[in-house]
Amino acid sequence: MKFSLILYGLHWALRFSSWRYTRFKKRLEEKDLKVQIRVADNSVGRTFTFRSGRVTSRSGVQSDVDVDISVKTAALGAELMSPPIDHLKRIEAIKSFSLIAIGPDELVNWFSETIYMVQRASWQWGTPASNGEIRYVNNTNGGPVFVYAKGGKIVRLTPIDFDKDDPDTWTIEARGRQFSPPRKSSISPHGLASKSLVYSKDRNLYPMKRVDFDPNGKRNPQNRGTSGYERISWEEALDIVEAEIKRVNRQYGPGAILAARSSHHTWGNVGYYISAYNRFINIIGATTTLLNPDSWEGWYWGAMHHYGHSMRNGAAEIYGQVEDCLKEADLIVFWASDPEVTNGVYGSFEGTIRRQWAKELGIKMIHIDPYLNETAAFLGGKWIAPRPSTSPALAQAITYVWVKEELYDQEYVKTRTTGFDKWRAYILGQDDEGIARTPEWAAEETGVPARDIRALAREWASKKTYLSAGGMGTTLGGACRSATGAQWARSMICLMAMQGLGKPGINFGGLQFGSPIDYNFYFPGYAEGGFSGDLQNSGNAISLYQRMPHLISMNPTQQSVPRLKMAEAILEGKAEGYPIDIRSIEGQFFPVRYPSPGHSEVKIMYKYGGSYIGTQPDSNRYVKMYQSEKLEFVVAQAIWNEGEVKFADIILPACTNFERWDIGEWANPGGYGYDWIGQLNHRVIGIQHPAIEPLGESKSDFQIFHEVTKRLGHGAYFSEGLTELDWVKRIFDASDLPKHISWKKFLRKGYYVVPPEPEATRTKTSYRWFA
Repeated sequence: MKFSLILYGLHWALRFSSWRYTRFKKRLEEKDLKVQIRVADNSVGRTFTFRSGRVTSRSGVQSDVDVDISVKTAALGAELMSPPIDHLKRIEAIKSFSLIAIGPDELVNWFSETIYMVQRASWQWGTPASNGEIRYVNNTNGGPVFVYAKGGKIVRLTPIDFDKDDPDTWTIEARGRQFSPPRKSSISPHGLASKSLVYSKDRNLYPMKRVDFDPNGKRNPQNRGTSGYERISWEEALDIVEAEIKRVNRQYGPGAILAARSSHHTWGNVGYYISAYNRFINIIGATTTLLNPDSWEGWYWGAMHHYGHSMRNGAAEIYGQVEDCLKEADLIVFWASDPEVTNGVYGSFEGTIRRQWAKELGIKMIHIDPYLNETAAFLGGKWIAPRPSTSPALAQAITYVWVKEELYDQEYVKTRTTGFDKWRAYILGQDDEGIARTPEWAAEETGVPARDIRALAREWASKKTYLSAGGMGTTLGGACRSATGAQWARSMICLMAMQGLGKPGINFGGLQFGSPIDYNFYFPGYAEGGFSGDLQNSGNAISLYQRMPHLISMNPTQQSVPRLKMAEAILEGKAEGYPIDIRSIEGQFFPVRYPSPGHSEVKIMYKYGGSYIGTQPDSNRYVKMYQSEKLEFVVAQAIWNEGEVKFADIILPACTNFERWDIGEWANPGGYGYDWIGQLNHRVIGIQHPAIEPLGESKSDFQIFHEVTKRLGHGAYFSEGLTELDWVKRIFDASDLPKHISWKKFLRKGYYVVPPEPEATRTKTSYRWFA
């Protein structure tokens, strides 16, 4: 009886929503179809007929329906359809075939999305102003922003100034002074300039086909990059993509599709590649691109072997350093570190004021960089300029002075480290190589006078020193990406170990990380996988999967192409590389060989944004690859007409994050970038409102992948019958946000500032426990 009443109530909920909400009425005008919901034994059922924007229903079971949805029992049906929706129960029912939907993928998805839309038809978002503008919120790679729109156009972007309802900030007491950051977010120049990217002349606005490409005739791959394009419909573009995916899978078998992407994407947990893209390629079963650790290189291949941290890709911990540095440190050495320009990672100018505090307190600064970078010019201090790629020699000469003059923490080295005898012998030339790493030896290589090296070594050792090695203070940095990057990063660990890493005032950092925020408030970072369900290639399994149950996805194709050897893989039919494997230090020693046994060579490429030609060495290799007959088809899904897009046979235009729904936290990757929120003075979690409609005929990545998977019969599996906004709400519900702010308030206001941690329970300084 209860299930029957719920179905009858659904009829009236649909009719009321159509009468009350214009956007819901327009939704019903999209399709004409007949949907039946019933118990598997036909004891209870109701048919819903959608026709010309109206909905009617009748009790009973019919045979002439477009979509047939059955539940095993009436009790289960009542449980699944009673609000609030129990998604774990729903998934259990799907996986056990206790909930079955039969019908065309397009119609099944439309009906499911429409039912969920009943719940959100009343939702409102944005803050209207008296001048007709509406203020929205969005997240960028450079920080969160207010987005002001009027008449369907973005007018301007600004940083977020906190209002009276947002929490107070934190205070640090150091050397008789009190320091507190301003109550607002900051934004990097490229983040503030995002409007120009939305309206760029290079936007892809319509599906395009290369003029001399005929999928049923001559394909002319030799003309990729030089041919022009003609505009086609989404229908034609998707027909071609669908046909090519089916063709190569049938003709060649697993591995024939190469999914190629860049390292990063526009912001948002739903639309980020680790979410929607990962789920898509797992569904189609594609050969993946094996990325190199391009941000970490020297830290991943080198530093990790000295102090672990494989799950941070060789980066150090980043807790409590701001307070410790301001209270205890005498000197900061910035080595290959320019945080005023690089902003850490996504961190904008959050660290700027903290470095100003250090300068006010009289903490000395030394900058080691071939160039007088912006941070050195801004902060002042001593600038030492080694030749590019010679920093390892400089580090070894510093070590030589420390060893010879006993300017290191001998007790710490004896009780907290291993292998010092070998390092000492190498430095003093007492090993088989027999080369003493003296300042004079280093001067010839680095161009830094020996007297300056000795002065640097003595100054460093005489003071409690923080080392900002790389842009974040413990990773990245131009030096780690050079030919000697692994040796430089290893040297940084050895230097800090010799001075007593973790003791008061002695740590990694340049005040870019380690602010006293609340690290325990849970909100997932983008690397936790969004709705991907990918437990292997994201951080999904750590927390988010338990908090937000959703269908898992797995890629059945066990083949990868090393990104740096992609051209050789296609042109020569073989390649070898080494993986990013954070599970253990030893994981990087297992080579990845292409092709994998039992797999096809790559025949087509699904290129997802990014530009290898603009970022990889010897880029002419990629031109030859694209123009090879061995690549039978190339489709590019991209926002802008950049790099490889010009080599595609079909272009699918994607929209920006300002034209779609999403949710995310500023500077929070999660996963491989665990607690990078420590860069911030305030944690800001924002919904990403679509401030404008997608330009031209562009679509969100989610929508494009959904359209393709619907044609392949996997649309319901891809989306689980939910829209992007539905997934945004699910991520909200999976976080700690509902404990502090209602969904409707969050949706309208657009952001939430996490209160800082009380002083008594602030996170302890990294490595203090070890020292």
